[in-house]
Amino acid sequence: MTDDRSDARVPGESAGEATEEAGPGLQAQMRTARTEFEQHVAHARAEFEEANERIKKRTGRDLILAILIGVGIGAVALLSLIFIKWVFIFLALGVVVLGVVEFSRALAGSDRRIDLAPQIVAAVVVLLSGAFLELWLHWVALFAALAFVVVWRLITQMAAADGRRYSAVTSDVLAGTFVVFYVPFLASMAMVLLRQDAGEWWIIAFIAVAVVADTAAYASGLTFGKHPMAPRISPNKTWEGFAGAVVGAVAAGILLGIFMLGIPWWAGAILGAVILGTATTGDLGESMVKRDLGIKDMSSWLPGHGGVLDRLDSILPSATAALALYYLFSPLVAS
Repeated sequence: MTDDRSDARVPGESAGEATEEAGPGLQAQMRTARTEFEQHVAHARAEFEEANERIKKRTGRDLILAILIGVGIGAVALLSLIFIKWVFIFLALGVVVLGVVEFSRALAGSDRRIDLAPQIVAAVVVLLSGAFLELWLHWVALFAALAFVVVWRLITQMAAADGRRYSAVTSDVLAGTFVVFYVPFLASMAMVLLRQDAGEWWIIAFIAVAVVADTAAYASGLTFGKHPMAPRISPNKTWEGFAGAVVGAVAAGILLGIFMLGIPWWAGAILGAVILGTATTGDLGESMVKRDLGIKDMSSWLPGHGGVLDRLDSILPSATAALALYYLFSPLVAS
């Protein structure tokens, strides 16, 4: 009996010893696996940082920071349009005022005299008139704002009596009116679109197409770009990048047109092509302005992007095109 009981204890003792022996081995395996995982993460991070540095050296942009800022701004705009679309007006108003200040300072740096106070007043009047007034009253507000900017500049110049040449004064007046047209007036077209039935979805659609086109052009140009598109205006733009933008914009237009706007696929394709044209024109147009001013970016307010207008250059002219396409294609939704 005693021998049987002692024999029965031996297997238990052997199992305990085996468990104690297996414990340190399992811990060693876990430490090894964790070390290998940390090494893989560090290697992947080093490769990503190296790639980011190459992109930054080629484009002058911090890719990671640019993506984070772009996603943040896009999320705020998207949420406002989806849930409370009138909140988008205040977001647009803030962006437009910043754009006017940015553009006015850039012009002032090239010996053009731009009066900031009337520019801000004009921007607020033009944008809010597009959001709340009838279309004909919106045009009246635009001409009133332009007259206000011009008269302010002329009176200020006469009060200065500094002997500034007439050609320089004319250039100042034209530059001041251009600011009103380029920033608040083009942005106000999006406000007119916002007032329409389902207008918020059209705003999301045309901005999305412009962003997809810009992203596709950036990716394809960075990967395959060899042939400059407009070297005197924007040396970094290539025909390969433009080809990628065409594919991305048309595909985005078709998908958004069918699943979000409820228009036929061919109308979505036209939407993508038209927005691509206006976005590309706006991008190249702003590049010409910056080249004339002798600057790379409008400002450095948005790290990784440049200035506010450097992000709006393709969106501002596209707002007018989107409004025209809404009037053209919205009857197709009911059918």
